[in-house]
Amino acid sequence: MSEPTSHHSAGRGLPPGGLAPGTPVAGRFTKWGGGRHWEWVGHYLGADAHGHWWYSPAGTRCARPGMEFGATDGWVSLVPHEGAYAGGFYPAHREIRVYVDMTTEPVWRRREADGDESGPEWEVTMVDLDLDVVLTREGHLFVDDEDEFAEHQVELGYPAEVVALAERWRDVVLAAVAAGDEPFATVGHEWLRRAGEPEVPPGGTAGA
Repeated sequence: MSEPTSHHSAGRGLPPGGLAPGTPVAGRFTKWGGGRHWEWVGHYLGADAHGHWWYSPAGTRCARPGMEFGATDGWVSLVPHEGAYAGGFYPAHREIRVYVDMTTEPVWRRREADGDESGPEWEVTMVDLDLDVVLTREGHLFVDDEDEFAEHQVELGYPAEVVALAERWRDVVLAAVAAGDEPFATVGHEWLRRAGEPEVPPGGTAGA
């Protein structure tokens, strides 16, 4: 990727040395203005030169207002060391292989005491800014939700600097995926494999 990395932003809010592998982590997207969006819980895997990774196994409950489902496959998520996005990497048999949401810069934080002891202690939060860079199993690369991005600039009142942030990182990520730069080429899916998610080829079975 052409943007410099600093190894600071992705860990904003984390203790020195990051989290212990296996630590439960809640991913929480919101919408501009504070509305709730997608939420789910995975567990922390570790960090590398690209950022911090966590894994959500098959059956993970994914919910947003008005919609909820259990994931049919596991995936890994990435918060980059520098950048305003969050990446998702999916098994080979899925139609979508890489899905990158443009967001505000993600922030890690220890969950505030709210009387609910059932949730994970740690969460990473970011505001979803609509634009998504998507790579399919067949290699089709495109930007999704550009119409929603245009609508929300008016409806939700995105400041000019937020619009510029989303457009900048859309362009950076799109170019990186198109060029086969890491972590989008192989690194993300290697984290997925190491997390225990089998790579099932289209029409095949694990281990075939």
